[in-house]
Amino acid sequence: MKTCKDQLNRKLLFGRKPKRIVSLVPSQTELLVDLGLEAFIVGVTKFCVHPNHLRMSKVVVGGTKEINIEKIKALRPDIILCNKEENTKEMIEDLTGIAPIHISDVYNLEDSFELINMYGDIFEIERTTSTLVSNIQLEREAFQLQNQGNAKLKVAYFIWKKPWMVAASDNFINVMLNEAGFINVFESEKRYPEIDFNNSKLKEADLIFLSTEPFPFKEADVLELQSQFPEKKIKIVDGELFSWYGSRLLKSYPYFKTLQN
Repeated sequence: MKTCKDQLNRKLLFGRKPKRIVSLVPSQTELLVDLGLEAFIVGVTKFCVHPNHLRMSKVVVGGTKEINIEKIKALRPDIILCNKEENTKEMIEDLTGIAPIHISDVYNLEDSFELINMYGDIFEIERTTSTLVSNIQLEREAFQLQNQGNAKLKVAYFIWKKPWMVAASDNFINVMLNEAGFINVFESEKRYPEIDFNNSKLKEADLIFLSTEPFPFKEADVLELQSQFPEKKIKIVDGELFSWYGSRLLKSYPYFKTLQN
């Protein structure tokens, strides 16, 4: 009997190494593929867009907030991979009893590395996961060395429109903004506050970032904000590289170099 814990410290029991995986978190789905586990994935969400072909070769069981329980049952999974923030408590309750549920809870890089290593233990690919963590750390160190001594610009990072919302503290985006060498002007606030254009913190920002996800900001949105803040640099940024943990972190630091340049 194999035992392990998830990031909520819940104990999971397996009769064997899991070979039929349902993943309900896009960044974790991509991680599985990059760890060489694509053949074992049987179910994904409609938002599991990396790699793009996966939604054609695997069963799509719904989104990250709503799922088709019967579809998941029919897949006879050995494990279901979830996330505390992306999936709902009600979903977890509905899934209980179908298969062991591993719940991730990622707020910083250490959490991300822990999750990767947990997958190494569960799927018995410790060498592969250890190498991935090491490679991410090398990219991080190279970026930090190159960016050493650069002045830190202040940034406001928008994630939503109608209402306008920004990333503040207690989330992975804020950690990655700091990793990228920026200061989040909303870091003193919690989570994802709604704001208006009169917010005093916006005046402090040197840069305004509009993320490609969860709201897909476009050039028209840049123009709208530019009319409100003509003196500021406004840029659409790749939201996946600021908010996806797992193997996508390998691409984050090279991207941060381009932003700094």
